[in-house]
Amino acid sequence: MGYHDPVECLELLNRLHPLNIDETHRLLSEMVPALLRKPPAPEQHLAILEAARPHIALAQSAMASRYAAHPLPPDSVENETLRSVVALWQAMARSYEHVARASGAEILPADQGALLAQRRIHYAGMVPLEYFRAHRSIPRGTWTALHDSFCAAEALGVATSRVPDALNDIWKAQSAAEAFVAVLLVDLANPYGRSERDLGWVCRWAQRFAPYCELLGAPDGESPQPAAYGLDLGADHGLRPLGVLRPSAALRRFDGSKLAGQIKAVLKQFKQGVTPSSLGLGADCPVDACARLLLSLYRPWGLASAGRRFPRRGTQGRAELTVGWPSIAFHVSGKPFEQPPIYATQRSLRSDISLLTFGERVTRAHNPRWNENERLRAATRLGFRCEHWQVADHSVSGFRLYQDPHTHRLEHHQLVGIRPPDGEHFLLAQLSWLMYRADGVMEAGVQVLSGLPRVVAVRPFGLSSNLHEAFLEAFLLPPTPALKAGASIVLPAKWFQPQRVIEVADGAERYQLRLTKPILRGPDFVQVSYETLESQASGAKPGTAR
Repeated sequence: MGYHDPVECLELLNRLHPLNIDETHRLLSEMVPALLRKPPAPEQHLAILEAARPHIALAQSAMASRYAAHPLPPDSVENETLRSVVALWQAMARSYEHVARASGAEILPADQGALLAQRRIHYAGMVPLEYFRAHRSIPRGTWTALHDSFCAAEALGVATSRVPDALNDIWKAQSAAEAFVAVLLVDLANPYGRSERDLGWVCRWAQRFAPYCELLGAPDGESPQPAAYGLDLGADHGLRPLGVLRPSAALRRFDGSKLAGQIKAVLKQFKQGVTPSSLGLGADCPVDACARLLLSLYRPWGLASAGRRFPRRGTQGRAELTVGWPSIAFHVSGKPFEQPPIYATQRSLRSDISLLTFGERVTRAHNPRWNENERLRAATRLGFRCEHWQVADHSVSGFRLYQDPHTHRLEHHQLVGIRPPDGEHFLLAQLSWLMYRADGVMEAGVQVLSGLPRVVAVRPFGLSSNLHEAFLEAFLLPPTPALKAGASIVLPAKWFQPQRVIEVADGAERYQLRLTKPILRGPDFVQVSYETLESQASGAKPGTAR
C-alpha cells in the first residue's frame, strides 16, 4: 500500500486491531513517513495524523514495555525496537511541522497554529523520554530539535495557548509551553535512577504539574540565584543551574515556585486521607509509594538545584562491586556467614553448604577474617564473585563508575557492596542511577551508606517468634558524626515494621533492637534507625536478660 489516498488511510486506521500490536506498529511506522514523502493537502494530512494519535500512543507504549524494565544494552535484540519507537515519534514531530509549513504558519488561525505547535513539541519531547525509559544516553541533536520546536511556537505567539488533547489524561488540554515544560520536569527527576513504574508516574505527573511552572526571561536588574534552573535554547541539553550558563538572548529562567506549593498541598492532603487518584496522580499509585516519590521531586521541581554537598574529583582505578545479600555479607565480613555457635545444631541450608565446601569448621573465636587470597578462592568456590568497574570520579558520598562489557544484571536502588580502589574494606552502597552510553559502556551512580559495615545475625524476637528459627545476615552501620548520620541497621526489604523488635547475635553478644524509622529503601533492603534494648551473655537463652 502506498498510503497516498487520505480516505484509504483513514479507513485503514479504523480497521486497526488494538490487540495486534506488532502489525499495528508496522503499519503506522510505514504510513506516517510515507505521508511525509508524498503529503496530501495540509487539512487531509492533519486529519490523518489526529486520527492516528490514539493508535500510535497504544502501540508505542506496548513496544516500549519490552525494554523498559531494565537498562537496554546497545547490542540487545530489543535495540531495534527502541530504534523503531524513536523513529515513529520523530516522524510524527516532523509531520506536524510539515503541516504547519505547508499551511503557511503565519496565516494559520491562532487555534490551529497552537495545536500544530503543541503536537510538534509533544512528539519531539517523546524522543528524550524514550531514551530515559531505555536508560540510554540521549543522542546529539535531540534537545536541539525540541528547543527549535519551542522557539517556533514562541515566534508565532502561540506557546501559551491551550488546545484540546485527549491523550493528556489529567487536563485533556495542553499548551506548547506546557508540553515543553513536562519534558524538562522529567529530565530534572533523575530519570536514569527510576524504575519502570516510577518513571511512568514521573512522566504522568510532569503532565499534571507542568501548568504550575514558567519559563521566564531574566528581568533586567535582577540577579537570580545561581542554583536556580535555567535553559539555554541554543544549547543541546535540558535545564542547568543558572550559575553554569552563560548570559544570552536564548536564556530562560525556570520558575517552579508555584509547583512547590502544589506538591506541599498534595502531601498535606495525603495525611488527611485523600487518595492519589482523586488528586489526578493515578489510581495505580499506593499512597506511601506516591508520597515518597513526590517528596523526592519536591526540591528539583519546586525549589532549585540542590548543588553538590561534596565536590566530585576525577579518579583513576578499579573498584570491586558485588550484588546479592549473601555475597555482600561474605565480602564485608571476609568469611562465610554462620549461624551463631549457640545454635550450631540448628544449621541452615547455607550453613550446611559452607560446611561441605570448606570442611569441618573451628569455633567462631578461632575463625578470623581471611586474608585476600583466601577470600578470593572462597568467593570463587561459593559463587560470590565481584566485578571490576572503572572509577570515573568520586565524592565523599559516592562514585560514578563505568564498565565494558557489562555482565551483572543490576536493578535500580538495589544494595551493593563496593570496595574503592584504595580501600581495604567493602562498603555498603545503593545504585542511584544506571545508563548505557552510545558506545555500549554502562555507567552507574553509586551512593555509599556512611559508616564501616559489620555483619551481624538477626531474627525476629517476640511472643510469636520461633526460638528455633535460623538467623539471617544483616549489617550494622555505626554513627558518623561528621556526616550527621546516626547508627543504623540494614535489613532485608520486608523486615521493617514500626516498633518491631529483632534479636541480634553480634559475636559473643546477644541483644534486642527496636526498629524506629526507615532511613533508606531499595528493592532488596531497608536501612533503619533503632533503639538498643537489653544485652545477653553468649550462653544465655534467647529472650532472657544477662
